[in-house]
Amino acid sequence: MFEQIKEDIQSVFHRDPAARNTLEVLLNYPGLHAVLFHRLAHWCWRRGLKLLARLISTFSRWLTGIEIHPGARIGRRFFIDHGMGVVIGETAEIGDDVTLYHGVTLGGTSWNKGKRHPTLEDGVVVGAGAKVLGPFIVHKNAKIGSNSVVTKEVPEGATVIGIPGRVIRQPANEQERNRREMAEKIGFQAYGVSNDMPDPVAEAIGTLLDHMHAVDGKLDRVCENLRRQGIQGCDEQLPELNDEDFASIKAREGTD
Repeated sequence: MFEQIKEDIQSVFHRDPAARNTLEVLLNYPGLHAVLFHRLAHWCWRRGLKLLARLISTFSRWLTGIEIHPGARIGRRFFIDHGMGVVIGETAEIGDDVTLYHGVTLGGTSWNKGKRHPTLEDGVVVGAGAKVLGPFIVHKNAKIGSNSVVTKEVPEGATVIGIPGRVIRQPANEQERNRREMAEKIGFQAYGVSNDMPDPVAEAIGTLLDHMHAVDGKLDRVCENLRRQGIQGCDEQLPELNDEDFASIKAREGTD
Protein backbone atom coordinates (compact mmCIF):
# COMPACT_ATOMS: atom_id res chain seq x y z
CA MET A 1 0.00 0.00 0.00
CA PHE A 2 2.82 2.41 0.88
CA GLU A 3 4.51 1.63 -2.44
CA GLN A 4 1.26 2.57 -4.21
CA ILE A 5 1.13 5.86 -2.31
CA LYS A 6 4.69 6.70 -3.41
CA GLU A 7 3.74 5.96 -7.01
CA ASP A 8 0.60 8.13 -6.70
CA ILE A 9 2.76 11.05 -5.58
CA GLN A 10 5.27 10.52 -8.38
CA SER A 11 2.48 10.34 -10.96
CA VAL A 12 1.66 13.97 -10.20
CA PHE A 13 5.18 15.03 -11.23
CA HIS A 14 5.00 12.92 -14.39
CA ARG A 15 1.71 14.43 -15.58
CA ASP A 16 1.61 17.97 -14.21
CA PRO A 17 4.48 20.31 -15.13
CA ALA A 18 3.25 22.81 -12.52
CA ALA A 19 4.23 20.45 -9.67
CA ARG A 20 7.46 21.69 -8.08
CA ASN A 21 8.19 19.60 -4.99
CA THR A 22 6.75 16.82 -2.85
CA LEU A 23 5.56 19.07 -0.02
CA GLU A 24 3.63 21.28 -2.42
CA VAL A 25 2.00 18.22 -4.00
CA LEU A 26 1.04 16.70 -0.66
CA LEU A 27 -0.52 19.93 0.58
CA ASN A 28 -2.17 21.36 -2.52
CA TYR A 29 -3.38 18.60 -4.86
CA PRO A 30 -6.98 17.57 -4.08
CA GLY A 31 -6.82 14.83 -6.72
CA LEU A 32 -3.98 13.19 -4.78
CA HIS A 33 -5.85 13.67 -1.48
CA ALA A 34 -8.93 11.95 -2.94
CA VAL A 35 -6.87 9.00 -4.21
CA LEU A 36 -5.11 8.55 -0.86
CA PHE A 37 -8.41 8.68 1.05
CA HIS A 38 -9.83 6.16 -1.41
CA ARG A 39 -6.95 3.75 -0.84
CA LEU A 40 -7.84 3.78 2.87
CA ALA A 41 -11.61 3.59 2.29
CA HIS A 42 -11.24 0.69 -0.16
CA TRP A 43 -9.03 -1.17 2.32
CA CYS A 44 -11.83 -0.85 4.91
CA TRP A 45 -14.51 -1.79 2.35
CA ARG A 46 -12.77 -5.04 1.43
CA ARG A 47 -12.54 -6.01 5.10
CA GLY A 48 -16.24 -5.53 5.74
CA LEU A 49 -15.91 -2.15 7.48
CA LYS A 50 -18.37 -0.62 5.04
CA LEU A 51 -19.82 2.11 7.24
CA LEU A 52 -16.34 3.35 8.12
CA ALA A 53 -15.39 3.17 4.43
CA ARG A 54 -18.41 5.30 3.47
CA LEU A 55 -17.60 7.83 6.20
CA ILE A 56 -14.04 8.19 4.90
CA SER A 57 -15.39 8.57 1.35
CA THR A 58 -17.89 11.22 2.43
CA PHE A 59 -15.21 13.16 4.31
CA SER A 60 -12.99 12.99 1.23
CA ARG A 61 -15.80 14.37 -0.94
CA TRP A 62 -16.38 17.22 1.52
CA LEU A 63 -12.67 18.03 1.56
CA THR A 64 -11.82 17.66 -2.15
CA GLY A 65 -15.04 17.91 -4.17
CA ILE A 66 -14.25 14.46 -5.61
CA GLU A 67 -16.58 11.52 -4.96
CA ILE A 68 -15.12 8.01 -5.22
CA HIS A 69 -17.21 5.13 -3.94
CA PRO A 70 -15.07 2.95 -1.65
CA GLY A 71 -16.07 -0.14 -3.66
CA ALA A 72 -14.42 1.18 -6.86
CA ARG A 73 -11.23 -0.62 -7.87
CA ILE A 74 -8.38 1.69 -8.81
CA GLY A 75 -4.96 0.68 -10.14
CA ARG A 76 -1.52 2.17 -9.72
CA ARG A 77 -0.38 5.70 -10.59
CA PHE A 78 -3.94 7.01 -10.94
CA PHE A 79 -4.02 10.79 -11.45
CA ILE A 80 -6.95 13.19 -11.12
CA ASP A 81 -6.00 16.63 -12.44
CA HIS A 82 -7.79 19.58 -10.76
CA GLY A 83 -10.51 17.12 -9.77
CA MET A 84 -13.53 19.17 -8.71
CA GLY A 85 -16.75 17.38 -9.62
CA VAL A 86 -15.26 13.96 -10.44
CA VAL A 87 -17.63 11.07 -9.60
CA ILE A 88 -16.58 7.40 -9.68
CA GLY A 89 -19.24 4.76 -9.04
CA GLU A 90 -19.17 1.62 -6.91
CA THR A 91 -18.48 -0.98 -9.61
CA ALA A 92 -16.07 1.15 -11.66
CA GLU A 93 -12.70 -0.45 -12.36
CA ILE A 94 -9.66 1.63 -13.29
CA GLY A 95 -6.34 0.23 -14.52
CA ASP A 96 -2.81 1.59 -14.16
CA ASP A 97 -1.61 5.02 -15.37
CA VAL A 98 -5.13 6.37 -15.96
CA THR A 99 -5.77 10.13 -15.98
CA LEU A 100 -9.07 11.90 -15.30
CA TYR A 101 -9.70 15.64 -15.50
CA HIS A 102 -12.25 17.69 -13.56
CA GLY A 103 -15.95 17.07 -13.98
CA VAL A 104 -15.58 13.47 -15.17
CA THR A 105 -18.30 10.96 -14.26
CA LEU A 106 -17.83 7.20 -14.36
CA GLY A 107 -21.48 6.37 -13.82
CA GLY A 108 -24.18 3.78 -14.36
CA THR A 109 -27.28 3.69 -16.53
CA SER A 110 -29.49 1.44 -14.38
CA TRP A 111 -30.50 0.89 -10.76
CA ASN A 112 -29.86 -2.85 -10.93
CA LYS A 113 -27.37 -4.52 -8.64
CA GLY A 114 -24.17 -5.91 -10.11
CA LYS A 115 -21.73 -4.41 -12.59
CA ARG A 116 -23.17 -1.09 -13.79
CA HIS A 117 -20.16 1.23 -14.12
CA PRO A 118 -17.39 1.33 -16.75
CA THR A 119 -13.98 -0.34 -16.75
CA LEU A 120 -11.04 1.84 -17.82
CA GLU A 121 -7.98 -0.14 -18.85
CA ASP A 122 -4.34 0.98 -18.54
CA GLY A 123 -3.31 4.36 -19.93
CA VAL A 124 -6.79 5.75 -20.58
CA VAL A 125 -7.22 9.55 -20.52
CA VAL A 126 -10.66 11.12 -19.93
CA GLY A 127 -11.03 14.85 -20.65
CA ALA A 128 -12.76 17.47 -18.52
CA GLY A 129 -16.52 17.12 -18.17
CA ALA A 130 -16.76 13.77 -19.97
CA LYS A 131 -19.39 11.24 -18.90
CA VAL A 132 -18.63 7.53 -19.28
CA LEU A 133 -21.84 5.67 -18.47
CA GLY A 134 -22.51 1.95 -18.33
CA PRO A 135 -20.85 -1.44 -17.73
CA PHE A 136 -18.53 -1.54 -20.75
CA ILE A 137 -14.77 -1.40 -21.32
CA VAL A 138 -12.69 1.57 -22.43
CA HIS A 139 -9.66 -0.29 -23.74
CA LYS A 140 -5.98 0.50 -23.24
CA ASN A 141 -4.59 3.93 -24.17
CA ALA A 142 -7.93 5.24 -25.43
CA LYS A 143 -8.69 8.96 -25.11
CA ILE A 144 -12.10 10.49 -24.41
CA GLY A 145 -12.53 14.14 -25.33
CA SER A 146 -13.83 16.86 -23.04
CA ASN A 147 -17.61 16.96 -22.47
CA SER A 148 -18.16 13.73 -24.42
CA VAL A 149 -20.87 11.27 -23.38
CA VAL A 150 -19.73 7.69 -23.95
CA THR A 151 -22.16 4.78 -23.54
CA LYS A 152 -20.48 1.94 -25.45
CA GLU A 153 -17.16 0.14 -25.69
CA VAL A 154 -14.11 2.09 -26.90
CA PRO A 155 -11.38 0.25 -28.88
CA GLU A 156 -7.77 0.20 -27.77
CA GLY A 157 -5.91 3.38 -28.71
CA ALA A 158 -9.00 5.09 -30.14
CA THR A 159 -10.05 8.71 -29.58
CA VAL A 160 -13.72 9.45 -28.86
CA ILE A 161 -15.52 12.83 -28.86
CA GLY A 162 -19.06 14.17 -28.98
CA ILE A 163 -22.58 13.48 -27.69
CA PRO A 164 -23.08 10.61 -28.11
CA GLY A 165 -19.42 9.68 -28.24
CA ARG A 166 -18.07 8.64 -31.62
CA VAL A 167 -14.66 7.38 -32.62
CA ILE A 168 -12.76 10.01 -34.60
CA ARG A 169 -9.42 8.27 -34.59
CA GLN A 170 -8.96 4.53 -34.86
CA PRO A 171 -6.18 2.63 -33.12
CA ALA A 172 -2.79 3.09 -34.74
CA ASN A 173 -2.15 0.87 -37.75
CA GLU A 174 1.10 -1.05 -38.21
CA GLN A 175 2.83 1.84 -40.00
CA GLU A 176 1.97 4.30 -37.23
CA ARG A 177 3.12 1.85 -34.55
CA ASN A 178 6.42 1.39 -36.39
CA ARG A 179 6.88 5.15 -36.64
CA ARG A 180 6.16 5.59 -32.94
CA GLU A 181 8.58 2.82 -31.99
CA MET A 182 11.32 4.32 -34.15
CA ALA A 183 10.69 7.82 -32.76
CA GLU A 184 10.92 6.49 -29.20
CA LYS A 185 14.04 4.51 -30.08
CA ILE A 186 15.90 7.62 -31.18
CA GLY A 187 14.49 9.76 -28.38
CA PHE A 188 12.45 12.00 -30.65
CA GLN A 189 8.77 12.67 -29.92
CA ALA A 190 8.08 14.40 -33.22
CA TYR A 191 4.95 16.53 -33.38
CA GLY A 192 4.62 15.37 -36.96
CA VAL A 193 4.49 11.64 -36.21
CA SER A 194 0.75 11.82 -35.56
CA ASN A 195 -1.51 11.32 -38.57
CA ASP A 196 -3.94 14.01 -37.45
CA MET A 197 -1.62 16.87 -38.51
CA PRO A 198 -1.55 17.17 -42.33
CA ASP A 199 1.70 19.09 -42.48
CA PRO A 200 4.45 18.75 -45.12
CA VAL A 201 7.11 18.64 -42.38
CA ALA A 202 5.08 15.95 -40.62
CA GLU A 203 4.90 13.92 -43.82
CA ALA A 204 8.65 14.26 -44.35
CA ILE A 205 9.40 13.14 -40.79
CA GLY A 206 7.00 10.24 -41.16
CA THR A 207 8.68 9.13 -44.40
CA LEU A 208 12.13 9.32 -42.77
CA LEU A 209 10.94 7.23 -39.85
CA ASP A 210 9.51 4.63 -42.26
CA HIS A 211 12.84 4.51 -44.08
CA MET A 212 14.81 4.19 -40.83
CA HIS A 213 12.54 1.37 -39.68
CA ALA A 214 13.08 -0.50 -42.96
CA VAL A 215 16.88 -0.01 -42.78
CA ASP A 216 16.88 -1.14 -39.15
CA GLY A 217 15.05 -4.34 -40.06
CA LYS A 218 17.29 -5.04 -43.05
CA LEU A 219 20.48 -4.59 -40.97
CA ASP A 220 19.13 -6.99 -38.36
CA ARG A 221 18.50 -9.62 -41.03
CA VAL A 222 21.94 -9.12 -42.63
CA CYS A 223 23.67 -9.45 -39.26
CA GLU A 224 21.70 -12.58 -38.43
CA ASN A 225 22.75 -14.17 -41.75
CA LEU A 226 26.40 -13.21 -41.15
CA ARG A 227 26.33 -14.81 -37.70
CA ARG A 228 24.94 -18.01 -39.18
CA GLN A 229 27.90 -18.05 -41.62
CA GLY A 230 30.32 -17.57 -38.71
CA ILE A 231 31.34 -14.12 -39.91
CA GLN A 232 32.03 -11.52 -37.25
CA GLY A 233 31.37 -7.82 -37.68
CA CYS A 234 27.94 -7.16 -36.21
CA ASP A 235 28.94 -7.27 -32.57
CA GLU A 236 29.79 -3.58 -32.31
CA GLN A 237 27.18 -1.56 -30.46
CA LEU A 238 25.75 1.47 -32.19
CA PRO A 239 26.32 4.80 -30.39
CA GLU A 240 23.70 5.42 -27.73
CA LEU A 241 21.24 8.23 -28.33
CA ASN A 242 20.50 10.26 -25.23
CA ASP A 243 17.56 12.56 -24.53
CA GLU A 244 20.03 15.44 -24.06
CA ASP A 245 21.03 15.16 -27.73
CA PHE A 246 17.48 16.08 -28.72
CA ALA A 247 16.83 18.72 -26.07
CA SER A 248 16.84 21.59 -28.56
CA ILE A 249 14.34 19.78 -30.82
CA LYS A 250 12.02 19.05 -27.92
CA ALA A 251 12.27 22.65 -26.76
CA ARG A 252 11.17 23.84 -30.20
CA GLU A 253 8.25 21.37 -30.16
CA GLY A 254 7.06 22.90 -26.91
CA THR A 255 6.85 26.36 -28.49
CA ASP A 256 5.01 25.24 -31.65
